[in-house]
Amino acid sequence: VQLVESGGGLVQAGGSLRLSCAASRNIFSVSAMGWYRQAPGKERELVAAISSGGTTYYADSVKGRFTISRDNAKNTQYLQMNSLKPEDTAMYYCAASEETIATMILGRYDYWGQGTQVTVSS
Repeated sequence: VQLVESGGGLVQAGGSLRLSCAASRNIFSVSAMGWYRQAPGKERELVAAISSGGTTYYADSVKGRFTISRDNAKNTQYLQMNSLKPEDTAMYYCAASEETIATMILGRYDYWGQGTQVTVSS
């Protein structure tokens, strides 16, 4: 499975962006999908994840601002990011796991995208 992200860019604080991640094949069998981010000098963190059944996980830092969704018919997942803050600036990576959200929280995944840069100016 190849994952290709799009939708990153430069936005002012308080603005919004929507990231998309398209998979190269049917991802219905993939149990969980999610978005990680990594800023320079910081550890990678799981921002949001969604199971095949629609159960979601969000990092505390983005709860109430970010929404993850998936469209299995289009082999695509999305991350809607609202009320963006400068601290959201990072490279965002799409990931997919044939296990569970819990394993993604532990940093384990089976498939990884090339990343898309999100920069939030103050």
